[in-house]
Amino acid sequence: HNTEFSMLEWYRPGWDHHQLIAECDALLQALGAASAPCEQSSYRDAFLRHAGIDPLRDPLRRLRAALPDSVADLALPDGDDSARRDFVLDVLMSHVVAPMLGRDGPQVLFDFPASQAALARIRPDDPPVAERFEIFWRGIELANGFHELTDAAEQRRRFEADQARRSTQGQVVPPHDAQLISAMAHGLPDCAGVAIGFDRLLMLLLGKPTIGEVIAFDD
Repeated sequence: HNTEFSMLEWYRPGWDHHQLIAECDALLQALGAASAPCEQSSYRDAFLRHAGIDPLRDPLRRLRAALPDSVADLALPDGDDSARRDFVLDVLMSHVVAPMLGRDGPQVLFDFPASQAALARIRPDDPPVAERFEIFWRGIELANGFHELTDAAEQRRRFEADQARRSTQGQVVPPHDAQLISAMAHGLPDCAGVAIGFDRLLMLLLGKPTIGEVIAFDD
């Protein structure tokens, strides 16, 4: 990561993630990234289409069988089945699904696996899904947004579970964001938020091959 980068981040009180998707779509059209509304797809449908697997229901062995030969021998991380599934899904996203997204214009993915909720609410579907979205253009992730979780106790539980996972895998275990937990406990309104990588967007708008050509100081 470059030491200097630009992010455009905002929140909309009273909105859910689908309302925020529509606003992101309007912004991208205004900037010339798209001339029509973005294609939208659920995370599940994108994997079914491009990887031939159901990321929410298929067993781990089937997910692994879908890995391309170049990464098929990757060792799975220590931890429970959920952590292993997310690892394989991340690899499939990077090597199989993402390169196919947004080829004709920005594309939105929504309803991620509940295990990838981060700061998002989880909707009790069958199976449950995270009210999270990402925007891709020409295979590159441009934005990550959430229908924000407002439950401080649940957010603390997620932070602590992530710390436990990192410890099991021998990774650095940073302290969780106590100020965020305190602020949420004080009262966070129902809202949706998103962050857009402005450097990536500028690179794609200008047709440049690397971010180094659109930032002031290229490391």
